[in-house]
Amino acid sequence: MLSLENLEHAFSIEMKSKRYVKNISISDEAHDRVLFEGNLGKLLNMSLVEGDVLELIGVNGVLRIGLTIEQLQETIKVAKSSLGAEEGRPRNTQTAKVGK
Repeated sequence: MLSLENLEHAFSIEMKSKRYVKNISISDEAHDRVLFEGNLGKLLNMSLVEGDVLELIGVNGVLRIGLTIEQLQETIKVAKSSLGAEEGRPRNTQTAKVGK
């Protein structure tokens, strides 16, 4: 299992226009949460940049997330292994477990 406890995962979101941003919410509560929602539109390209940045390019913007290929492979493996148990039911988000 991948150890993620000492890795930081940066991200950036670049939108072509504010009209594609659905919601930006910055909480005044103690939890200090921030929510950013939008629409990248039709996916044009998906690639790994510099080996550790997943880049999703849509017609409305670009989403970049710091992830290694090993982390992506582990997530795909977990999702595939759970597909058999999920047949006939709506799909749920599958999460790879963080190990030491």
